Amino acid sequence: MNLPKNFKQDVSTALLAVRPNYSGSDAAFAKQWGINGSVFSRIRKGETEGILRDAQWLTIGRQLNISMNQREWKAAKTEVFTIIEEDIDFCQTHGKSKMFVDDCGIGKTFTAKYLARTRKNCFYIDASQCKTRHLFTRALAKAIGVDAAGKLAEVKEDIKYYLKTLPQPIIIIDEAGDLDRPAFLDLKEYWNATENACAWYMMGAEGFREFIRRGMKSKKVGFREIFSRFSERYTSVVPTDLQEKQSFYKQLITDVLKVNAPDNSQLNEIIRKCLTKDEDNRIGGLRRAESLLILHS
Repeated sequence: MNLPKNFKQDVSTALLAVRPNYSGSDAAFAKQWGINGSVFSRIRKGETEGILRDAQWLTIGRQLNISMNQREWKAAKTEVFTIIEEDIDFCQTHGKSKMFVDDCGIGKTFTAKYLARTRKNCFYIDASQCKTRHLFTRALAKAIGVDAAGKLAEVKEDIKYYLKTLPQPIIIIDEAGDLDRPAFLDLKEYWNATENACAWYMMGAEGFREFIRRGMKSKKVGFREIFSRFSERYTSVVPTDLQEKQSFYKQLITDVLKVNAPDNSQLNEIIRKCLTKDEDNRIGGLRRAESLLILHS
């Protein structure tokens, strides 16, 4: 594998730049990124060669959004971005929890990852990659810098203890509807153990809302309690009225493309194609906008 020149240095620089956003020790910070403390110490000293495999550099680079032969998607202060950021501000400041449920392709995941990289003690988990109780627990441990090995019960206790020692931590759980029932119910355990000390923020599309609705309707254990702990309502931003939705998507796509399109002369054409509804009367979102931007570049 041949990494581009200076890629390791770019990753090293970005890694050191996010270190101040984590209140834990260097050893715990290193665990977040899948490396040991001695390796991170060498990175601090400016070393890059012979300390990590290329695959590890690539993984860390991807998590830090370091571009390698692909388009770098810049952050735009869209309405979606602003509302999620305001939710995160409130939850983290007051140790509260909320849920954001809305359409796919509006920038939820991008915003969450951006905030996790740029805010202090803000941690991101993609639940679609850790759907079971065991996988979710170990992913959460790694995200906050706790040793993920060992017996599950001990890892869970370490997580709960450590979250109470960090100043104002917040856990963002993306694709929360992908968690299986045991993993989802563990959220009540974590919430109870860290009440007012740790904030939680779940995100998903309509399937997540339906998952919770079905659980409460059938009176499954834990669903009503979790819904209550997460403020008993969902934050949403996309209008339901078709005309208002069209205007919303036009503004959303415009805001994002203005800071990402190298040539704004193609902007109107890309927006027009995105807003063209398909056979199911759906409007294209930001993923379609990115694809069209690549095609027009």
